[in-house]
Amino acid sequence: MQQVSEFTTAPLKRKILIWLEEVRAPFFTAVLVPVLLASIIAWEQGYPIQIGYFLITLLAGIFLHAGTNVMNDFADDRSGCDPINVEFVRPFTGGSRLIQRGTLSARQVLIGGIVFFALSTVLGLTLVTLRGIPIFYLGLIGTFCGIFYTLPPFNIAARGFGELVVGLCFGTLMMLGAYYVQAQTFSIEVVVASIPVALLIAGILYINEFPDYVADRDSGKKHLVVRMGRPRAFYGYLAIIALTYISIVVGVILRIIPPYTLIALLTLPKAIKAVKIAKAHHSNTPELVPANAATVFIHLLTGLLLSAGYVMAAIL
Repeated sequence: MQQVSEFTTAPLKRKILIWLEEVRAPFFTAVLVPVLLASIIAWEQGYPIQIGYFLITLLAGIFLHAGTNVMNDFADDRSGCDPINVEFVRPFTGGSRLIQRGTLSARQVLIGGIVFFALSTVLGLTLVTLRGIPIFYLGLIGTFCGIFYTLPPFNIAARGFGELVVGLCFGTLMMLGAYYVQAQTFSIEVVVASIPVALLIAGILYINEFPDYVADRDSGKKHLVVRMGRPRAFYGYLAIIALTYISIVVGVILRIIPPYTLIALLTLPKAIKAVKIAKAHHSNTPELVPANAATVFIHLLTGLLLSAGYVMAAIL
């Protein structure tokens, strides 16, 4: 409690750094990738990129992601999941740990989560006013899933399909929303292009569940890794990675996405290495860390390379 009281009197710069740690800012690439890719697809199809709308969309997504992360910290502290977690690996698993370290109180974290969701809602409603009602429904789904990912009564993460929900929200739905903001319509091409993005963001969540296995199991957070056990759950990770690259190749073969997007296959060697690490060390948290880090990197670089492929398709 002493540390929490120190936070209230800390200099502004220190408070900002604390909240950047709380929201896990380095992982906002989960928002940058789908928003950027969807906007570039719209541009490649002949719709001029409107930078103002792009920035509002990006910021709304970042606030939504921040709110989700912060509310997840509150819920996992309340359920006892984070307090009993001794296998966590920062910054990938176990939450921000700021409540457990006494830097922030649970009440401060809850209020922070509400504020971030409110900011996301304000920006989302701005886009609804400027670009149309479909943004409202997409934003409503994303906000609902973000709030109740770990909060009762829905606690999506504990029901065995949280990984799918995260993939859809931070892959397909976010890309459809960002595309609609630019193009004022929807496209099956965006859905197909979103599949590898959705799979990889789900893969990040999935591989990060391995170190948290014991704490999640003992606190009733029955996600897929808990339900299957770490040895069998490895094959789920293998499937996610394999389907990521298969989806790109199939999209090109079916002539739905440009051939230039095959440049994203450059991340395949890194992915194969991550799979080998996960197979050998799925139950050994310190040795698994390179796979956790690699999955984040693969998501970012694959998304950027897909974007680059669309740029090449437009100019070559």
